[in-house]
Amino acid sequence: MFGKGVRAVDHLDLDINDGEFMVLVGPSGCGKTTALRMLAGLEEATEGDIMIGETRVNDVPPKDRDIAMVFQNYALYPHMTVYDNIAFGLRLRELGGFFWQLTHMAEAKKIKADIDARVRETAQMLSIEHLLERLPKELSGGQRQRVALGRAIVRKPKVFLMDEPLSNLDAKLRIQTRAELIRLHRRLGVTTIYVTHDQVEAMTMGQRIAVMSNGLLQQCDEPTRVYNEPANKFVAGFIGAPPMNFVEGVIKDGWVEAGPVRVKLKDGHPAIALNGQAVTFGIRPEDIYHAEGNVSIPVSEANTFEAHLDVLEKLGAEDTAYLMVGDQPMIATLDPAHPVAVGSTAKFAFDLDRIHIFHGEDGVAVR
Repeated sequence: MFGKGVRAVDHLDLDINDGEFMVLVGPSGCGKTTALRMLAGLEEATEGDIMIGETRVNDVPPKDRDIAMVFQNYALYPHMTVYDNIAFGLRLRELGGFFWQLTHMAEAKKIKADIDARVRETAQMLSIEHLLERLPKELSGGQRQRVALGRAIVRKPKVFLMDEPLSNLDAKLRIQTRAELIRLHRRLGVTTIYVTHDQVEAMTMGQRIAVMSNGLLQQCDEPTRVYNEPANKFVAGFIGAPPMNFVEGVIKDGWVEAGPVRVKLKDGHPAIALNGQAVTFGIRPEDIYHAEGNVSIPVSEANTFEAHLDVLEKLGAEDTAYLMVGDQPMIATLDPAHPVAVGSTAKFAFDLDRIHIFHGEDGVAVR
């Protein structure tokens, strides 16, 4: 809790498995970084327990929690070489001061040799062994990010904490580094908690993802399940690019009537029981088809509608179509093999197996 009763993180209850890659994802200000900083010991939890293994660490200093954190800004020492940046934490933890080293020369020599071996092994793992004598100012953004990772990896901690470590990289390098982090986690097997606002990063990297909003945990599950079975309207709209389409409507005799959109619910759909109640109809762009193209779903009055194609983004493998259904905007991801002319009106179809219905009052998914 921060001053004036502001709860940055509210009743967060999250179990993270040993060796798991967990991603905390959500918009700016949702509490994900605060949660990470509380785990690291950089922020104090006003209530509740923070456990690492079987140990409650609420009152344990950050340096004694056996964690390693990678920050967004890398936080490298500008006057130190790459080698010294990676080795610095180990030297601080494992070597005594100058006089201790004078009186324990044999032991200090052994520790220094071990540190040297670990630094070089880590550098080789990250393909930065040729950069060990350079200063941070002589490195690219991607190389600095690897050095920051190396400084965390070399400690062999129980937990890695990563706070948006890829946000300063360009798009191409970010994609490349995502894959490298996944491979690195598979190799090291260390529990990793990764914070990002980028839902694509969350979906591609996390073994499970925890979606947060306004300090509250909205849903935690495997990425495909969060995508296909969102717990509420917020999760459905946040996860997915382009985002899910939403239309406000009402249930009437087994149909969703939402302005210009009218959809027949399949027999047995639980939303049929909400007759007369306000709901939100949701459909992902990839679940809308050009009804006059090569459609892989049944097409009938139950799932078709007419729309004006306002804007078309041709992306090569797919087309992103911005539609107007009456005065209701919608986005569809279409097959470029069956193009629709910009400015024309055409018939489109929903995949009835892929529609989502949310309660109108609280946005909770109807299951």
